[in-house]
Amino acid sequence: MSDLEYNVTDYVATIQLNRPEKRNAFTLPMVDAWADRLLEAQADPQVRVIVITGAGQGFCSGVDLSWIEDHDRSSLEFKQDLTEHIHRVPLALESVDKPVIAAINGDAVGAGLDMALMCDLRLASTSARLAMSYIKVGLVPGDGGCWLLPRLVGLPRALELLWTGDMITAERALELGMLNAVHDSDDLLVQTYELAARLTSRPPVALRMIKRATYQSQKLDFRTSLDLISSHMGVVRTTADSVEAYRAFAEMRTGQFTGR
Repeated sequence: MSDLEYNVTDYVATIQLNRPEKRNAFTLPMVDAWADRLLEAQADPQVRVIVITGAGQGFCSGVDLSWIEDHDRSSLEFKQDLTEHIHRVPLALESVDKPVIAAINGDAVGAGLDMALMCDLRLASTSARLAMSYIKVGLVPGDGGCWLLPRLVGLPRALELLWTGDMITAERALELGMLNAVHDSDDLLVQTYELAARLTSRPPVALRMIKRATYQSQKLDFRTSLDLISSHMGVVRTTADSVEAYRAFAEMRTGQFTGR
């Protein structure tokens, strides 16, 4: 059994973290596989949406602590492990222009929460708890938390969570804007894949261009964003995806988008 499972069904790729006995704490080989599968899904024309979830009762408890506790490595080696292994996942996610949904089936802690925050959409079970717990082990967020969290909840709330390391419920995380929805544990994956199916029914080129334009626009002034989107619009409207979507709308057809 692999520490990370990957499969594609009905245009949806699922990446499942599979170390339930360790609450899906990740090792360096595991994050390498995680990044590789993300890039594989990005390149696969049979994938339109990516779902990330965990096996067992937890989503991800962060990095396996045996890596943190190895004091024989120098500071440079530690930094290289972050850059060359763990940071491959956020950098891969930054290059993926297909929708990525985190199905947070249980606790997301430390780097596990960072990994969830990198996804485009986050659905959680009622039993899930979330924590930026680095401070409790005397560390700084090592996987993007200081960049990601303020953009979701605002600077004061982010600092509170980062400084205290407090564990919060899924309902509280929803109130703060960290989650899109909370579902009963038994219903979480059903709701996640229903949402994924809705997205796969949309024209995939437009879906991807909307994601790219939305993220790109976060770094642009309004005038430049409008110029960018005019170029995107000019390209998208000529694609077979757009033509088929328009015809389906005009003919009031529904169902799975088949594209080219």
